[in-house]
Amino acid sequence: MKASRSLVILLSIAVCVALPPFLPRHFVDLLVFAGIYTVAGLGVGLLLGQCGIANLGQIVFYAIGAYATAYLTVYVQAPAMVGFVVGMLISAALALTIGWPILRLTGYFLALATLAMGIVANALFFEWDWLTGGTLGIGGIPKLQIFSFVLDTPLRFYYLVLGVVAICLLLAHNLIRSRTGLALRAMRDSQDAAISLAVNPRALRTRIFILSALLGSVAGSLFAHYGGFANVQSFGIEKSINFLLIPVLGGATSLIGVVVGALFIAVVPELLSQFGGLHQILFGVALIGVVVLMPAGLTGALAEVWRRSAEGARP
Repeated sequence: MKASRSLVILLSIAVCVALPPFLPRHFVDLLVFAGIYTVAGLGVGLLLGQCGIANLGQIVFYAIGAYATAYLTVYVQAPAMVGFVVGMLISAALALTIGWPILRLTGYFLALATLAMGIVANALFFEWDWLTGGTLGIGGIPKLQIFSFVLDTPLRFYYLVLGVVAICLLLAHNLIRSRTGLALRAMRDSQDAAISLAVNPRALRTRIFILSALLGSVAGSLFAHYGGFANVQSFGIEKSINFLLIPVLGGATSLIGVVVGALFIAVVPELLSQFGGLHQILFGVALIGVVVLMPAGLTGALAEVWRRSAEGARP
């Protein structure tokens, strides 16, 4: 079973590397956004799947990464890496400042607190037009460049995003398998039992909240460089809901589920757009269908089919 799973993962990696050059440019563009959403959704997935926290404020850190990159590269003419680093530092500091008090809350109170954080931040991004450009935003963000190689096509940027996604997934995998990951699951399943084992739930939640913010900031910086602009319309609450849907649809406890959920969020609406005004209704129906029929997410449903097939093949 383990060997079969490893083979499936290797084949998936091979497809991700070899197939895009043969795909239409528009579809590669969707894959780039799916990769960016994977990075942002991974932070939400770690909080939801490992801590049991529903975070509706990821858009705050996504926007900070985008605006830091936009402002520093356009107005200060700073190197792209400076934008990434500054966005991550601001996001980590804000996550610590906000996370330490609000992570005392639990359940829907905590979810509402993160939602309020996103609403307040969106209003500030609109009002601080001297910094963010308001509704006009900041345009002219330069394309990323690695030495003399400019990532000025969807295919080139796709491979960069693919590498970032792979690194983030590997680090998240190592975190989940570590002692910290074990403490997270213990805290999620029984907080009182975790406390009796000398686990500090508040400190541990704050650390993962900061990690989630860092991932959101990186995703925002990638988005800014790829799109070439950053404006307040790109950072609405609906985007934060989409980030939460990514692990919910794919499977909250599965890293591969985050990738599947991001593909769903990026690709399915585009495929349904051919139905005109009905596409939003159809997308809503699809979301309801997945949530109702597949409570463990898309990867959970696939894993169940795989398990039954394996049991049926046994003599």
